[in-house]
Amino acid sequence: MGSNLQLNSQIENYINNNSIDLHPVQKEIIKYNEKLGEIKKMQISVSQCHFLHFIIKITNPKNILEIGTFTGLSTLTMALASNDDTLITALDKNEETSKTARSFFDKANLSKKINLLVNNAKKSLEDLVNSNKYFDMVFIDADKENYIDYFEKSIKITNNSGIIITDNVLWYGDVANEDKNDRLTVKIREFNSYIKKNNKVESLILPIGDGLSICRKL
Repeated sequence: MGSNLQLNSQIENYINNNSIDLHPVQKEIIKYNEKLGEIKKMQISVSQCHFLHFIIKITNPKNILEIGTFTGLSTLTMALASNDDTLITALDKNEETSKTARSFFDKANLSKKINLLVNNAKKSLEDLVNSNKYFDMVFIDADKENYIDYFEKSIKITNNSGIIITDNVLWYGDVANEDKNDRLTVKIREFNSYIKKNNKVESLILPIGDGLSICRKL
């Protein structure tokens, strides 16, 4: 039986250096986030940028929903990879980081493809459900306590065979450590178990960044 390669920073740097070059504005966002201290961990990893780029190129989604935008790296990554007629609806409650994200979208000349709604994500999702708007792809990367609720609402507005991707499902590896039982670790475990048992999707977890759950709606 084959075994998985144990990644370290040296290997990750090698992979990133031999993969797609990031757009200058993507690099600028990463550099900006480095100055933000602890909250910079809310940013997706470079390897996740590469993954999102390829999954969008392969699936060609016309309508994308993002739950949790932060300073806009994941949003911009999806906008850069998608076709000109693709629309991204992005949800975030933080006005300050949303203002920063919009400035990066403007700099990359991609604002026309991104509709950033600054509001409570639960409320925005309820509005989308009631509006009968449907999406080909959903990316969830927001507060972990509400992951199950976000997923349940998202699946209602995801087209058949649409993809729902959720970040941080390995939670620094703590989900596999039985000695780790803090609130957020337990919440992520509950979410992963919920996905595994959900008969509306088929799913897998990929060890990219902090772990991505990939679900296809049946």
